[in-house]
Formats: sequence, C-alpha cells, structure tokens
Amino acid sequence: MKKLLSILLLFSLFLSACQSNQGENIDPFELSWDEIVEKTNGTTVRMFMWSGDEGINRYMDEWISPKLKEKYNITFERIPMDTQDILQKLLTEKKAGKKEGTIDIVWINGENFKNAKENELLFGPFTEKLPHFNEFVDTRSLNIQYDFGTKTDGYEAPWGKVQFVFLYNEDKVPNPPRSFEELKEWMMDNPGKFTYPEPNDFTGNAFLRHLLYESVGGVQALLDRGFDENFVNKNAQSMWDYLNEIKPHLWREGKTYPSSLTELDRLYSKEEVWMTMGYNEARAESLIKEGTFPENTKSFILDSGSIGNTHFLSIPNNSPNKVGAMVAINFLLSPDAQLAKLKPNYWGENSVLDPDRLTEEMKEKFKQVDRGQSVIPAEILKENMMPEVNSEYVNWLKEKWHEEVVQEK
Repeated sequence: MKKLLSILLLFSLFLSACQSNQGENIDPFELSWDEIVEKTNGTTVRMFMWSGDEGINRYMDEWISPKLKEKYNITFERIPMDTQDILQKLLTEKKAGKKEGTIDIVWINGENFKNAKENELLFGPFTEKLPHFNEFVDTRSLNIQYDFGTKTDGYEAPWGKVQFVFLYNEDKVPNPPRSFEELKEWMMDNPGKFTYPEPNDFTGNAFLRHLLYESVGGVQALLDRGFDENFVNKNAQSMWDYLNEIKPHLWREGKTYPSSLTELDRLYSKEEVWMTMGYNEARAESLIKEGTFPENTKSFILDSGSIGNTHFLSIPNNSPNKVGAMVAINFLLSPDAQLAKLKPNYWGENSVLDPDRLTEEMKEKFKQVDRGQSVIPAEILKENMMPEVNSEYVNWLKEKWHEEVVQEK
C-alpha cells in the first residue's frame, strides 16, 4: 500500500510539474522578461492561423519553428484554421466556461480583432512587456495604434505590412490598366479572363473597398465619418453599377465567383483568367519560383491608389501558455525574423519595424534584399498607399454585394 501511495504521489508531482512547465496559472505581468523566458523552456506554443499560402507556411515551419526550438527550447506548432472559425471556437469555450483552451497565438486583424476585443476573448495588454516591440516598433504610428479603426490598446502586436496589388501575365497583358475604367474596357476586350473572389473572402472584400473609395469620392470621406451607413448607401451606387456592368464580361459571365483567393490563384495558374490579386505586393515571387504562376507574372496598382494593411498577433484569454506566446511573438518581431520574412524565398512580406531604430548593419541587410522582378518598387507603393477604414464596411460590403450584384434585380 505504501509503495502504491508513493507511486501515486510521484505521479501527482510529475503532472503538477508538467502543468507548471506549460505555463498554467502564471501571470506574466508579475514576472520580469528574463523570468518569462525562463518559464517557456520546454513548453509548446500553438499558433492557430490562416494557412492558405504555402510560402507563409514554409516560413513558419522551416524557419520560425526550428529557431524557437534552438533559441528557447519551445516546440512551435502551426495549426491551420480560418480566423472566423478560431474566434467561434474561443467564443464557444468562453460561454462553456473553459478556462484553458488549446490556442496560444492568433493571427488576426480588422473585423475579427474588433469582435474578439468586444467579446473579451483576448489577453492583455501585453505588448508593453515585449522588448522588441518597444525597441523596434514606432508605437506612435496610427497603423500600430489602430486596426481598421479599432484601438489596439496593447491587445495585439503588429506582425507585418502588406499592400494590395493586381498580378497579371505579361505575355497575355502587355499593357495593364491604370484605372477601373480601363480595367472595364480590358474586360470587354478579353471576356472571361478576369474575375474577383466573393467578398466573404478578405481579398475579394478588399477589391470592393477600392471601388467603394472611388465611388464615395476618396478614402478621406469614409475616414472622417467612421461607419456611416446612410452616407455610404447614398454614395455607393456607382460601385454597384460598375460591378453589374462588368458582370457579363467576367469568368463564367459572373454567374459564379471564386470563393477564395486560393481558388482565384488556381484559375490564374491554369490561365483560365489572366489576372489575380492579393494583399501582399511580393506574394507572386515564391509562386513563380515553384512554377505555380507563369514566369512572366508582374504586378500593378491603379492610379487611384492601393490599400495598405498592417496585420497583428494576439493571445487568447484562455491560452494555456501565455508566457510562451509572448516569447514567440517577441521573436517574430526580432530584426532577424522580420528580415527572413522579407526575403522572397519564403514570404516576401514587408516589415513592421521602424528602419530608423535598426542598427546600421541591419539597415543595410534590409536594403540588400532583392524582393524580385514582380514587385513594384517600395517608393511607388508608399506614394500610392491608402489606409483601411472602419471594419463595419467589411460586413456591409458582404451583405450588400449579395443584394446588389448576386441576386436578380
């Protein structure tokens, strides 16, 4: 009996040690950064994220994961899941009173961040504890302080910056359009060779937001008002007219639309359409190298401008390893990790770090990165960048598009 009790006691102590090692019941705000790092040793960090881009997946699996293991002895797991499904999971767990979930980090921004913050699903404010955030990020920037009009308040850390571009096959499209009017004329001359994802998809919604900006007289009109449904209903008619005018000239005559950017990319790779698009000015490079996209793929933006977007990382309230999540996010904000993310062999995405805060040596390394022939020069992108507006417009576009474009009128 004594032997049995001893075994049970040892087993209990082992379980307790494992739970403590995974970060359970640790309040990061009571610890110094060195203590936080120490607590992460031997733990697992699970990041739930959209995984529809193979270059991004390779960056996380082949570069980030080994580095976290080597530097901090953290086992990093990337779990593919769409952000809306992640939030639904967190909301369901909250309603069920589940205090310890399975998600440590969420890739998030815009409408999803707003919903998560309002429903108190996120842990924070945590960014003030991250050394790299405080050292290398311009915390005064509006792109850092606000996410689609919602104050970040330290509940999400910036991870990357992207800008919307159109991608095209130069062999098929020697002179890409410079305006929405020229794009419409091109569609009429090349019927069936253009389409866009439905606006439930983030990229499809962004395509519509470009049209919306033009329809209401420029992005400033929306920034000045926040979300104003009366204003946008009165001023968006030219957008709906445009979308209905191009409909018969789209792929499959607009009777169906790609449900996702992945599906649109597949159509482009098979040359069923001659253009695709996306929220990353350098996204074509890895796809060209893989042979997925045509070799002569190039990118363009319209003279009216291109929407830029900062995306973020958050920690759920019921994360089982908050200290591990903080260390992983801090590493993702390191100059080395941001430099690797910039290189086209993985992701090719722009950095959120303030160049003026980097060492001269690191500045030079960033400058030397060749992002590839398909990428528009950074100065042109910067000159033409437009901000995101209130996230309520994302939902408004989803709902109204079905009424105004899809349904028979």
